[in-house]
Amino acid sequence: MERYSAIPHLVRRTSFGVRIVHLALNFARHWLLFINLSIGVWVGLPWLAPLFIHLGWEKAANIIYLIYSFQCHQLPQRSFFLFGSQSMHSLSQIQATGVDITSPLLLRQFIGNTEMGWKVAWSDRMVTMYTSILLFGMVYSLFRKLLKPLSFLGFALLLLPMAVDGGTHAISDLAGIGQGFRDSNAWLAMMTGNLLPAAFYAGDALGSFNSWMRLITGFLFGLAVVWLMHPYMSEFFADYANNLNAKLDRAGSQK
Repeated sequence: MERYSAIPHLVRRTSFGVRIVHLALNFARHWLLFINLSIGVWVGLPWLAPLFIHLGWEKAANIIYLIYSFQCHQLPQRSFFLFGSQSMHSLSQIQATGVDITSPLLLRQFIGNTEMGWKVAWSDRMVTMYTSILLFGMVYSLFRKLLKPLSFLGFALLLLPMAVDGGTHAISDLAGIGQGFRDSNAWLAMMTGNLLPAAFYAGDALGSFNSWMRLITGFLFGLAVVWLMHPYMSEFFADYANNLNAKLDRAGSQK
């Protein structure tokens, strides 16, 4: 209770203070809506980059690519494309455009062309990670009174598949882009007796093993974050709202 002790002074002294407290109270009551809207904007902007390129708004698109480049490798063979012939493109297709695929720094700069379409500013893993936080955040609104926080062990277990998948991708890429054991997945083909189509084992195209692992682990990441954090935030903001209401009631009775 003491952490909110400064609030009644604001309430008693200024109408501005009253407005501030009411704004804080509204946020405390609707924190999930504000967070979901904020995440919605964050996950939506990468999809605007290819749209802006398609419309000829290159400067606006490049700003988005730049902002998200600090958060994502933006490798084109692991990214979605819009307004083109395919939703994803292989390294060989990208190399055919004249891009030097041996250099990750040069490869990530490829955003597409009119035939292939334009790259989303996030990789498929990042799209899944943050979109799943939004989706599970919306689902949480239906079960917020029933769901208890995920244990830290459960949180770690849900993140473990992403750590393994991302870690093995990073190790594989040390052999060169398109040259590592996660590019051919010969180990998986041997384990499964080549029962599945060749396209499932090799490369990063949508529907491949690598693609499925990035999508699945991304969803597990979102589930872990929401399941751990949202119940704690719900408890915190409920307590915060109750204290704000109490301060407002006491300040009103002292007028």
